[in-house]
Amino acid sequence: MESFLSDITGSFSQGAGKNPTVAIMEAGYAAAGMDVRYLNCEVAPAQLADAVSGAIAMGWLGFNCSLPHKESIIDLLDTVARSAELIGAVNTVVINDGHLTGENTDGQGFLEALRTLTDPRGARAVIFGAGGAARAIAVELALAGASSITIVNRTADRGQALADHIDSQTDAECSFSPWTPGYRIPGEANLIVNATSVGFVPQDKDTLDVDFSTFTPGAIVADVVPNPPMTRWLVAAEKAGCIPLTGLGMLVNQALVNAKLWTGEALDAKVMHSALEKALGITEG
Repeated sequence: MESFLSDITGSFSQGAGKNPTVAIMEAGYAAAGMDVRYLNCEVAPAQLADAVSGAIAMGWLGFNCSLPHKESIIDLLDTVARSAELIGAVNTVVINDGHLTGENTDGQGFLEALRTLTDPRGARAVIFGAGGAARAIAVELALAGASSITIVNRTADRGQALADHIDSQTDAECSFSPWTPGYRIPGEANLIVNATSVGFVPQDKDTLDVDFSTFTPGAIVADVVPNPPMTRWLVAAEKAGCIPLTGLGMLVNQALVNAKLWTGEALDAKVMHSALEKALGITEG
């Protein structure tokens, strides 16, 4: 009965399994003393429209969408935010009096984590990968004032297409660079991002095929992989004198942005960070 007495947010996902965002959001709401719950709902693609109608009917504040719903949800929305439009995918929907607004907080979460270390304006970024995470991060960096972005990818067509999209639709200069063996990081790069899944548990002994001697001391090196937090990529970067930015910050800040969009409230980042570590089995308790 509690769900009928509370405001509801949640996630429309496909396939069973633990969703660490549930732990993060529930911990944040509880610490703030808010009468809001976050539920994970399994929704098949054919039932997405019905699920959205149900969320509106039940007075939900909004919901997240995971794959494969991030693109198909767009046809069901009234408004799509500029960054989500450029990314071509929505992972967060805000419901306001039945009006549906789509956002993409993947890149926003990364940006907020980055801002704990530096202002993204003027950044000279190198991003490895050309998938959803790379696209979201590239778009948000460009809109935040990054001066240049290099997309590095093994599949040339996909990497070039992303670079052309960012270059033509934003003020940032964006180019593509083939991912050759032992890739050398350009000396002018001050932000280097692994936006691939390389290094994620249980393949945590893997790392990117780059020349680690080309890291520039003082550069920020980021990873979207949250577990382990200090991937081999980040360990190598730190040994080279770079500043590591773990994937945990991106997930926590994404959740913080979600909560702000849905409730207007700022939740406790430390509480949510601890909840995420426990959900991923990084700490005991």
